Amino acid sequence: MISTLNSFVFKYLSAIEMLGVLMRIFSFSLVSWLGPDSPFLFVWAFNTTDAVILSWCSLLKKDKAYTLLNVFWIMVGVVGMLRASNLSLADMQTGVMQLITQINTLVD
Repeated sequence: MISTLNSFVFKYLSAIEMLGVLMRIFSFSLVSWLGPDSPFLFVWAFNTTDAVILSWCSLLKKDKAYTLLNVFWIMVGVVGMLRASNLSLADMQTGVMQLITQINTLVD
């Protein structure tokens, strides 16, 4: 399945990469225009999605610098989404522990 997806992305690489770039421009433009009134959770989710797209493209192109840059943006995006969702550290710890418990139950 991954090879099929990689083939599709590689076939349309320029168009998919341009989509990711336009998404990045849109999300930063939205924050620039709206400032503190920006829908930050949406912006971070959108920005993280474009980082996944651009990471995938740069991996297929074997471009180490852009892969590193966009994987970094994925990590920043995850942190941004957590912060924008107003979850406390305790809430996140509880959620992670519940997830681990459920995975252990499924595996056992």
